[in-house]
Amino acid sequence: MKFMKRRGLRMFAVAAFLPAIAAGALAQSGKITIADHRAITMSAEDTATIQQDTQLVRDFLANVPKGEKQTFDNFFADDVIYTRSAGVTVTKADIIKNIGVRATNEPQSTFEADDFIVHPYGTTAVVNFRLVMHNIEDGNPTITFFRNTGTFLKRNGKWQVVAWQATKVPPPEKK
Repeated sequence: MKFMKRRGLRMFAVAAFLPAIAAGALAQSGKITIADHRAITMSAEDTATIQQDTQLVRDFLANVPKGEKQTFDNFFADDVIYTRSAGVTVTKADIIKNIGVRATNEPQSTFEADDFIVHPYGTTAVVNFRLVMHNIEDGNPTITFFRNTGTFLKRNGKWQVVAWQATKVPPPEKK
């Protein structure tokens, strides 16, 4: 059992690729299929971590446009290290201070996320996903894509981000 748990923690888990199907499948079987079609068994704790952290990201992004301090305060730990897509590293105090600036510069922005990869490690989880930013610039709709990686830590029963990296990426190729 100990060997299996360590092995499971080293392997990565893909979650939220189809939220409804993934939630039901994981809850029932505890198995997921990774890119090369191997099935791995996930513990109930790892499955819960994947679902919780994926939902935290989705809820955070849905609430960002409201510009409420509490949204950012709850999501980011006091000791977060955040590297913006421009390469600038900021603190939680900087993030909170700039809520109004973002709302002024991008007042109509909305955000969504897809293509989640989650690696659960007990009270730590690494989350990677594609962020899709919808905005209006000069009266025209725009879409900007980012690849984000965040490290969540569970402290006092609460998941928060302790490290975050945002990288602007080109739009996906049309098929």
